[in-house]
Amino acid sequence: MTRSDQVQMSKLPAGYAQLALSPERLLDAPLLELLAELDVTLDESSITDPSFTGAVVVTRGRVILSMRAGQPDWERDAVARVLLGRVFDVPLSPLPEPYRMSEV
Repeated sequence: MTRSDQVQMSKLPAGYAQLALSPERLLDAPLLELLAELDVTLDESSITDPSFTGAVVVTRGRVILSMRAGQPDWERDAVARVLLGRVFDVPLSPLPEPYRMSEV
């Protein structure tokens, strides 16, 4: 089995379906289909600062992906997939500069 074929189990809080997600599925599935499959809510953030590209919040068994309104489609797609990869423990390469991931 190659690294890209490995499936990781998520570490979401109890009560949320523990879904297995492969890197291929995360990167290749249409984003809206992936969000529905993972039961992730996509919200437009009220943050308008161009340096904010998105956030994911896991609370009480809900996963909410918050993205900046008006950001380029390519950026929204890439950042959303990386954020989902972090939540679902999918091994991915880090984002290039100037992007940074922070956990709070």
